[in-house]
Amino acid sequence: MSKSRPSPGAQLLATWRRFSPLPGGRWLFSRFLGWMNRYSGSVGATITTLEPGHATIVLRDRAKVRNHLNSVHAIALMNVAELASGLAMLTGLPTTVRGIPIRIAITYPKKARGSLAAECRCTVPTVTADQEYDVTSTVRDAAGDEVARATVTWRLGLVPTM
Repeated sequence: MSKSRPSPGAQLLATWRRFSPLPGGRWLFSRFLGWMNRYSGSVGATITTLEPGHATIVLRDRAKVRNHLNSVHAIALMNVAELASGLAMLTGLPTTVRGIPIRIAITYPKKARGSLAAECRCTVPTVTADQEYDVTSTVRDAAGDEVARATVTWRLGLVPTM
């Protein structure tokens, strides 16, 4: 008989709750997440808030994430917006539901410069059959101006039982 494993969101949340209160814990959790999810980790962002349905991620402006226009690259912005969506959604899903992003649309109303914060707040729907669900993440600069807005479409479905 196989032992059931906690959902990825439950594992993330448990790890976050263990590390985030410690000195340097948020940084350590962010590096661990970046090691596990290397593409998202490539921008070096730090998770500052994580709870079911809510995530905030800080992206420091530095040469590694800049483009030829001396602003933060559009794909780095998309990366943190999608990551915020994923953390908020996955930590809010019950263990009986799984989700995967299937589409993303993003707009860039202003050049992104300086320290940025990507935030996603979402309500996870009750899932009784496969469905698509849109979640919005925003990225704001230090002045609070929106520099990017992403809508991530998630395919949600029940975990098959054995």
